[in-house]
Amino acid sequence: MMGDRVRHQIFFRDDDVGEEERLSAYAQQLGIPFKKHIQKDMKWNETLNIPIQYFKRMGMIPLCQTDSILTVAINDPSNFQPADELARMAGCKFAELVLSPLEEITSAINMLFDQSSDVAEKVVQDLGEYQSGGQFFSELEEIEDLMDVTHEAPIIRLVNIIMTQALRRRASDIHIEPYEKEIKVRFRIDGILYEVFTLPKRFHPHIVSRIKIMSSLDIAEKRVPQDGRIKIKVANRAVDIRVSIIPMSFGERIVLRLLDKGVSLLGLGEMGLSGEKVEIFERLINKNSGILLVTGPTGSGKSTTLYAAINRINSVEKNIITIEDPIEYELRQVGQIQVNPKTELTFARGLRSILRHDPDVIMVGEIRDLETAEIAIQASLTGHLVFSTLHTNDAAGALTRLVEMGVEPFLIASSLLASVAQRLVRQICLFCKEPFEQDESTLNKLCLPKEQVFYRGKGCPECMDTGYSGRTGIFELLMIDNEIRNLVKTGADSVTIKEAGIQKGMTTLFEDGLVKVKAGITTLNEVLRVSQE
Repeated sequence: MMGDRVRHQIFFRDDDVGEEERLSAYAQQLGIPFKKHIQKDMKWNETLNIPIQYFKRMGMIPLCQTDSILTVAINDPSNFQPADELARMAGCKFAELVLSPLEEITSAINMLFDQSSDVAEKVVQDLGEYQSGGQFFSELEEIEDLMDVTHEAPIIRLVNIIMTQALRRRASDIHIEPYEKEIKVRFRIDGILYEVFTLPKRFHPHIVSRIKIMSSLDIAEKRVPQDGRIKIKVANRAVDIRVSIIPMSFGERIVLRLLDKGVSLLGLGEMGLSGEKVEIFERLINKNSGILLVTGPTGSGKSTTLYAAINRINSVEKNIITIEDPIEYELRQVGQIQVNPKTELTFARGLRSILRHDPDVIMVGEIRDLETAEIAIQASLTGHLVFSTLHTNDAAGALTRLVEMGVEPFLIASSLLASVAQRLVRQICLFCKEPFEQDESTLNKLCLPKEQVFYRGKGCPECMDTGYSGRTGIFELLMIDNEIRNLVKTGADSVTIKEAGIQKGMTTLFEDGLVKVKAGITTLNEVLRVSQE
């Protein structure tokens, strides 16, 4: 039957319509199905030893096999011969066609060729037979898209697999840790580290050399820490990777921080801010001058909050300049400066130069020292709106931390608009969410009602059996009013300032977390973990 197909002549003007409308019309004329989403129907897992580039060039992907019929999704309705050839290779009589958008087909192709732990084990077996030497380093060449690489040297494929697996699992960091007899590869997913691979120790120097070459570091230097950056593309997604290598007792340890450029910026309401807090926050970021501080430990989402604030107020009427370490997102019509210690471009030096460019809004990635703090405060007092971050446990701690740095209390009281503390809590997986009874002792200790319904994630393949998928924020917003200013001027400690804020209606991190627990967004254990209550 495959040779009996007739090429249809399609009369359809597609100058002013989108791809979906055009394909839907084609499907009606040809009498074949049109599916916008095909990945949920994809039950085929064989590549048939065909390179990924061929599937992408032909714009097709096998979905499933029923008896002797292979269902194939295609993008070009007039190019059915490759689908017939694919069916023949799969041992089927003919191909049943489905029309689908090219972007959806490309995603399905990437999913089909997505490297799994089984593939990693096969590469490790290949490495056991692989002879390193002069040929090894000659084959360490840069690649365009890691998903397209299937026939490179085994060590290159292994590093690529680690990176693609990390992105597939939404990891923010990759830890490659050498021990006496093995290498542990761990991914940080939603703030928690999970062990993913265990590799033989003899491959460690080759993995380190590969990553050093990718990040333009000195492969001969093994005694001092090195930092670098890698820009790669995985499944047509641009990814920036920050590389940190430090010497340890059993060899060099590597941490890769992944930044997916394809992930869109969150809005203020999408980060976990409640309706009332969003309104207050919006008023703050539309002020003409003053400082807004966002506090919390590393990895608590501070930079994401500041990016969301800048994105909200960004307009052609405002001159917005940032100085960051590193630049995590590229913002439209915003001047962004990357800190560079090698050229002595520090936060303080960059901030001093920014002030000569007539900015309306300034973002300082982090206030680390007295000089940066004083320049930021002076900028806010001379008619600039300044956003920045500090590493403190709560909102009140930001005020006392500035005093400890050496900033005069009256300057803090005069310039600071508000201090926002935040943490990230894991969200319950929607695919395995279920109600459960919280133990009575915990409820009594926290003075929570026994009739309260609590939820948890049972664990499923969608969340890799963790019960959690994704994260949201919990916030503590301390507004600086006259009473708080007087407390700062008189040298009050952070506990006193926090108590004053609570009396004025400030919700703590724990209280904001409880709201999300009651809403079934996260679990009580998760809130207790991050709020340190």
